[in-house]
Amino acid sequence: MALFFVIGEHKAMQMIRLGLTATVFLLGLSGRAIAQNAPLVLPNDPAAPLTTPPTTPLGTPLPTVSPNTPELIIVPPPTLIMPSPVTPAEELVRLVVQRGKRRVLVYRGTTVLAKYPIAVGKAGWETPIGDFKVLTKEENPIFKSFMTGMIIEPGPDNPLGVRWIGIWTDGKTQLGFHGTDQPELIGKAVSHGCIRMHNKDVVALYKFVEMGTVVTIEK
Repeated sequence: MALFFVIGEHKAMQMIRLGLTATVFLLGLSGRAIAQNAPLVLPNDPAAPLTTPPTTPLGTPLPTVSPNTPELIIVPPPTLIMPSPVTPAEELVRLVVQRGKRRVLVYRGTTVLAKYPIAVGKAGWETPIGDFKVLTKEENPIFKSFMTGMIIEPGPDNPLGVRWIGIWTDGKTQLGFHGTDQPELIGKAVSHGCIRMHNKDVVALYKFVEMGTVVTIEK
């Protein structure tokens, strides 16, 4: 009776006691199976001591397999790391501030999603021209005057209104979009460089942007 197995030594010894003959595959140190057509007789079997080591068909002695050697070594498949999805440039939201027209436009690609009236910097404190990115976002911000150090907590008298979207800082002063406690000044050049908005409008704008959103300020 010819059988085919991939076995360890302890399994082979059990088959020896049953008087079976088989083609035996023992796992060598390299992990390759080595064939042997012979009666199943292994070293140290008290029932049938072996004087000549078993060999492969090429005459090479079979390696000794420890009883503790696993009969099957399972190598788990490599973990696949999927890249994060990248939003195409044409789908990214960006802001364009038209300083002369006193408005900010929200774009996705070439489509205008929304536009809002703004107030900009007064003479000597003009809102800077150029490209910026959203650096900070804050709900119900605390106002601290860069000139006097005066602090005003969130509330109806806070000059920053209900939202802050920062786009520039030198570590001491900051510029950005914010609400206002003086809505009658929207549409004018009255700030120290920041872009003021109606509170309801800055809340809406806040939802459009995220950290890193590109902001372009034009004349």
